[in-house]
Amino acid sequence: MDRILQGTAQQSNGALTIVALAQEAGVPRNALTQRHPDLKNDFYAQVRARGQTPHSEIRLRQQIVKLKELRAKATAELFQLRTDVDHLVRAVHQLTVENRQLSGALSQPTSPVRALPTQPHPNQTV
Repeated sequence: MDRILQGTAQQSNGALTIVALAQEAGVPRNALTQRHPDLKNDFYAQVRARGQTPHSEIRLRQQIVKLKELRAKATAELFQLRTDVDHLVRAVHQLTVENRQLSGALSQPTSPVRALPTQPHPNQTV
């Protein structure tokens, strides 16, 4: 712990993390996180006492910023999609009403509405 805190790590990259502390001590990481949480807590307390922020906390804070940005983007996209759905529902409703009106007018014998001849599909034979 002292070597990492003094910046003279020999067995690790010297990062202010439990992984680096475990490497420096030559023990598995879970030995510090599960069997000796007091050492882990002491390490982080000493890091903070020196006015430094542990690398794990820095990474988590950066990840939080990215996640907040992603959430804001997703919220804006969801709002736009809901707005688009409302517009599309109105358009479908309007077209349905017009279709019913034209179909009704077409069924009247004196209607000025005439059905246009359809062109065959390119793959259809005439």
